[in-house]
Amino acid sequence: MKIITTTAALASFCAEAAKNPYVTVDTEFLRERTYYAKLCLVQLAFSGPHADAALVDPLADGIDLAPLYALFRDTNVVKVFHAARQDLEIFSVGQDLIPAPLFDTQVAAMVCGYGEQVSYETLARKIAKADIDKTSRFTDWSRRPLSVAQQEYALADVTHLRQIYENLSAQIEKSGRAAWVAEEMNILTNPETYRVDPDQAWLRVKTRTSSPKFLAVMRELARFREEYAQAQDVPRSRVFKDDALLELASMKPASEDDLSGARLLLREARRGPIADGILAAVARALALRPDQMPRLPSEKEKDLQVNPALADLLRVLLKARAEGEGVAQKLIASSAELDAIAAGQRDVQALTGWRLALFGDDALALCQGKIALAAKGQNVVTIRLGEGA
Repeated sequence: MKIITTTAALASFCAEAAKNPYVTVDTEFLRERTYYAKLCLVQLAFSGPHADAALVDPLADGIDLAPLYALFRDTNVVKVFHAARQDLEIFSVGQDLIPAPLFDTQVAAMVCGYGEQVSYETLARKIAKADIDKTSRFTDWSRRPLSVAQQEYALADVTHLRQIYENLSAQIEKSGRAAWVAEEMNILTNPETYRVDPDQAWLRVKTRTSSPKFLAVMRELARFREEYAQAQDVPRSRVFKDDALLELASMKPASEDDLSGARLLLREARRGPIADGILAAVARALALRPDQMPRLPSEKEKDLQVNPALADLLRVLLKARAEGEGVAQKLIASSAELDAIAAGQRDVQALTGWRLALFGDDALALCQGKIALAAKGQNVVTIRLGEGA
């Protein structure tokens, strides 16, 4: 088992990897005690005449990951991940770097008909005929030394990935869908994908209360919490949890004495900078004009004049098209997008790019009454006006 703990060893491995058309990559990290993920391990593998695989220890004394970052920037080498989003966030936030060119086998598997958000273990079993031992999945990757079981589990995440990548890329090339995957990779390689906007943090908090004043306070509290957690590099829950946030939005405290009555607020948040931030957030919210106060997305959606019958027909069309083309439905369009199309909206992702040709053109024709749906045996087919089944 090769564990790289020095810059020289990492440079040597990356130099060999750069001679190959692709390298498979995975990471192990922790973020239970921090806002930003702490990189604990990087797994790398490549095939070819001198196939090799290694574990890179970013926690080793004196190691510099510059050779790895240079490999990530090498446009002659495809970087292959599975479910890459969290891995990429680490490098985007920490190094302002996103590996490119990129290939995500989870996205590719959805294009190839393996279902919604298929797991690495499923692909390893179906394509590489390998069973992954999951016992080390939930472990403290910051502890050293790593056990043999940890090392074997971590390395398996990139060794079988080589065969999975070669199989899926061949399927995609044969089906002529390489442009589809490339379009999805553009989203993953966009730095905006990994930027957390404190102004939007309130949308992650679940509430059934739709009062604009309540939502305004909730929004300002969520913004403060996000900014404070980022600045201090602590989890949001260490500032205050969602249930405390909702309690504060209801209470609308104006003083530290008011905060002392908050049942769910942590004791250390009732004084000092967190308390000051809470009170300032509430004051900002209460000073807003009614037209400046937010509304829940679900409330906005109620304004859409959705034709339920048309929305149901779009769902039938989507299911038929996805099954016929062997593509995961959710990759083509979400339920919310179908409702938006049925309500007359056209600025949705399902009506762009490869999705437009696969589904969107017929979806629009269905909305315009230019086609109908009919059962033909076990299949659903489209019938254009004046055509028969």
